[in-house]
Amino acid sequence: MKVYIPYDNQKEREYIIDVVLNEFLGIAYTLAFHNQKSWILELENGKKLIINDHFFYKFPKEKSYLDEGNIPKKVLYIQNKFIATINLPLLYGSNKVQLQNNNLICDIDIFAAIFFMLTRWEEYVIKKRDHHNRFISKISLAYRNNFYNRPIVNEYLEFLKNMLLALGYSKPFKQRSYKLILTHDIDHIKAWSNPKRFFMRLGGDILKKRAKGFDIVKILFDYLKVLLKIKKDPFDTFDYIMNLSESIGVKSYFFFMGGGVTKYDNSYKAKQAKKIAQNILQKGHFIGIHPSYNAYNDVKQFQKEKETLEKTFETPILFGREHYLRFEVPTTWQVWEDNKMAWDSSCGFENGNGFRCGVCYPFSVFNILTREKLNLKERPLIFMDASVVDKYTPNQMEDEIFSLICQVEKYQGEFVLLWHNSSYNTIKWKKFKKVYEKAINYHKKRLQK
Repeated sequence: MKVYIPYDNQKEREYIIDVVLNEFLGIAYTLAFHNQKSWILELENGKKLIINDHFFYKFPKEKSYLDEGNIPKKVLYIQNKFIATINLPLLYGSNKVQLQNNNLICDIDIFAAIFFMLTRWEEYVIKKRDHHNRFISKISLAYRNNFYNRPIVNEYLEFLKNMLLALGYSKPFKQRSYKLILTHDIDHIKAWSNPKRFFMRLGGDILKKRAKGFDIVKILFDYLKVLLKIKKDPFDTFDYIMNLSESIGVKSYFFFMGGGVTKYDNSYKAKQAKKIAQNILQKGHFIGIHPSYNAYNDVKQFQKEKETLEKTFETPILFGREHYLRFEVPTTWQVWEDNKMAWDSSCGFENGNGFRCGVCYPFSVFNILTREKLNLKERPLIFMDASVVDKYTPNQMEDEIFSLICQVEKYQGEFVLLWHNSSYNTIKWKKFKKVYEKAINYHKKRLQK
């Protein structure tokens, strides 16, 4: 396939063409430039898919698109014979697709929309932050227009594939298979590391009315059993997690902390988790990093923590997720790139679940300021336990997780699930344990088909 793109914003255009055609669809192509305001994909049979440019041509000066005013003002929902889903969100362009002289002319700017979702430039130009200095998901375009729970990039990819097929494209697209990626952020290795912490947790449960008479007595007895080494600490769920993962032929990813300088860090030292990490590695599971609260935009702090984990656990550290999902575009990705990390999985919603990047495939990231495609891959986080625990009943959580799984399965993508090791055996969490187990059992049933 021959691809022609305009001369402006070359690095941005080259990036999104390569991710869409090469990484996502597996299409081999050659690239050339032209003076038209369109993206042209010319097939081997000579027919062309012409996608009108409704975004980049407006910004001939490098990076001048980076302005809050360039976020779409209104999102329309469209349908045509090439769109495989109902009501595809239209970010740039109009719902016109017409055949002219054996060429398809598409007025929906697919590439601008996908670039918008993957690079998260929206999060750079909107400066409002929450009390943890995080981008507020609920002010994103996806949340405001109610498509945050849809993988719209995957929907756009299907739309693109259908237009290419209609023009006679005959080569196979990249073959994929659905994957469950089980990840576990290790904020604490013990619930009751000392008597003070035990009574603080118990007091908190009593004040929040989670613990009453019988519960209090049971917790006291459980604590005594832990002290006598008759019973495991409530957060010592590592073997339980690994056994469940292994029952469906999956290995879990455990992300440990290696330091920190704030009140949100240092509930344990890396050396205190060494035996746990050794056990995880011996069983063939994976160890990654959960950088401390302030490491998301501090390359040296990140490096220090990574080196601490590598030295203590005697294993390379190549992947992980940011603590509190603190993430800054494009700084965090560059911090990970500079530390030679393979992939990050921080791009999930802090107060909900869905598709922050609009996609359920891993992808190469782009630094919008240096205008460079990085070696780092992003594996978007789809579901996090803690994001809904205070808002949902177990049944509601179950409904949401399976709704998201079904969408990821549809596109043979990766369902990246975060379930903390500390999200099982406390009063707050024990009623949700069955949700995680049902998700595991669902995948077990898939294997048996």
